[in-house]
Amino acid sequence: MRKIAYVLTFLFISFLLSSCSGTGKQAKDAVSGATSNRYSELEINEYNGIKLDPSVGPRDNSIKGIQKVEISNYALKVTGLVKKSVSLTYKEVLMLPAYEKLVTLNCVEGWHATILWKGVLLGDIIKLAEADLKANTVIFHSVDGYTTSLPLSLILDKKIILAYSSNKITLPPALGYPFIVVAEDKAGYKWARWVTEIELSADANYKGYWEQRGYPN
Repeated sequence: MRKIAYVLTFLFISFLLSSCSGTGKQAKDAVSGATSNRYSELEINEYNGIKLDPSVGPRDNSIKGIQKVEISNYALKVTGLVKKSVSLTYKEVLMLPAYEKLVTLNCVEGWHATILWKGVLLGDIIKLAEADLKANTVIFHSVDGYTTSLPLSLILDKKIILAYSSNKITLPPALGYPFIVVAEDKAGYKWARWVTEIELSADANYKGYWEQRGYPN
C-alpha cells in the first residue's frame, strides 16, 4: 500500500510541475519564465515599451519540418502574370528599401506572438516584375512545397512585408529563413515561410495547402 501511495503522490506532483512549467495540455505558451528560454541570445524582448514574444513559436507545425535553406544557391523568383520574370539573390533582396513593423501572428492553434519584423515591401518586389493588369492574387511557394495566397490589393494597401529579421536578429530557420510573409491580420497559415517563389495570378479563388483542407481563404 505504501508503494502505491508513493507512486500516486509522485504522479500528482509531476502533474502539478508540468502544468506550472507550461508543458501541461492546458498551459498557455506566453512570455513568461516558462518560455523565456526560447529567446535567442541577441534577440530583443521589448520594443517601445511593448513586450515582445520569442521569435520561435512553441512548436513546429510545418508540413515537412523545419527547412534548411542553402543561401548560396537560393533565388527568390517572381513569376506568373508579369511583364518580366525576376530572380533575386538573398543579398539583392536585402538591398531593397527596408521597413520595420510590429505585427502579431495569430495561430489557429490558439497561441499568438507579437514580434518586431524587418523586411522589404512585397509591393516593391512585385514592381520589379511589373504585374499584369489581370493579376489579382499573389501565390507564395515555399521550399517544402507549401503554398498559400493573398489578394494583390491587400498586399499593396496594407504594405505587407517579406521579412528577413525578427526582433532584431536574422530570421531563424524555424521561422522561415530566409523569408516569411508577414500577413498581418491573417491567420498563421497565411504566413508563408521559406518563400522561394512569388507568383502573380488571376485566380482569386486559388486554394493553398491548408485551404484545400478546409481552412477559409
